[in-house]
Amino acid sequence: MHWSPHDLLRKLPGPATARWPEGERFTRAFARGGVSVELYAPVGTDPQTPHDEDELYCIVQGSGVLSIDGVEHPFAPGDLFFVAARVEHRFTRFSEGFMAWAIFWPADGDAP
Repeated sequence: MHWSPHDLLRKLPGPATARWPEGERFTRAFARGGVSVELYAPVGTDPQTPHDEDELYCIVQGSGVLSIDGVEHPFAPGDLFFVAARVEHRFTRFSEGFMAWAIFWPADGDAP
């Protein structure tokens, strides 16, 4: 199977919700055996809240800052970040066209 970020980007925005009044800014590429892969492409602000799964973000395009548990981490294309389940995190000051792969799997409690 093959997924292109730019092909998935055509599916955005997704349905409007209370959190995403102008449409969801993520779309699922793949899910199997407890693992799911999404393309995440917020516009303007990042309204996400902590997830119940562990997560990896792989930056595809753009730059900015990812705040993880109050610590700010500048990012650029190719960077990879781990965020443990239930940890507060948010992208801030990100450039136009920012997008990242988000890979989720069940939390096992052994975060690095």
